[in-house]
Amino acid sequence: MASWQSNSEKPAMENNLQYHIQCKNGDVSKYVLLPGDPERVNDIANEWQEAKFIANNREFRTFSGKFFGVDISACSTGIGGASAAIAVEELANLGADTFIRIGTCGAIQENITCGDLIICSGAMRQDSTSEDYVDLSYPAIANHEIISALIAACEKLGVKYHVGISCTTASFHCGQARHGFRNYSQSKFENKIRDLQAAGVLNFEMEAATILTLAGIYGLRAGAIFTVVADRNRNEFRYSGVDLSIRAANEAVKILASCDNNAK
Repeated sequence: MASWQSNSEKPAMENNLQYHIQCKNGDVSKYVLLPGDPERVNDIANEWQEAKFIANNREFRTFSGKFFGVDISACSTGIGGASAAIAVEELANLGADTFIRIGTCGAIQENITCGDLIICSGAMRQDSTSEDYVDLSYPAIANHEIISALIAACEKLGVKYHVGISCTTASFHCGQARHGFRNYSQSKFENKIRDLQAAGVLNFEMEAATILTLAGIYGLRAGAIFTVVADRNRNEFRYSGVDLSIRAANEAVKILASCDNNAK
């Protein structure tokens, strides 16, 4: 990144160029897909009829284009709530108002297996980041229009999906009841999955609660869809099916855009 200066409250350059994501006015659509992995942005954009590379800085890679005539963007967030919050803040500064996280997750309910999709209706806020914005009693709820669009997209694609509450954690290992280095553990890890199962929680992941909380505070729309790659009940890890969540999210944007146009 070239040397530049700005005020410290809202670092930005000419044309509102954002410090972290390195995007400026006109670069992103109102509809933005948010994968964690920068490489997944390329996979998302490959589904579009038009795609243009915008920026790549740190963990944030951005493409914009058109999907069946709808202006659409994708920006990676990296892993965890802190970087996801930065992406949402800076994208919102540029006019984005509808966000769908596309992620992977670990399922904890017996009826969910690797390759299934999970549509997030809300999330437990164990992300640490969202607590910096508002008290933990504030709910992290997915926007009902996005939930409906994701369900419609999955139905159209004929893929197996589940709808429910996720647990967003700040740690992939101990936060999701895995043992740490040298088999490190604490007693609270032992019953975590069982307790969440009893409460009907579907899965672990690491960004949704942050994105949903910020969207709620700022009056934006947000939702999330995950591909299950870890089955914690059967102790299986299988990285496949991410293409299905990508297709569902792209299709959901098309559905949302149609509804938004009809509502005008």
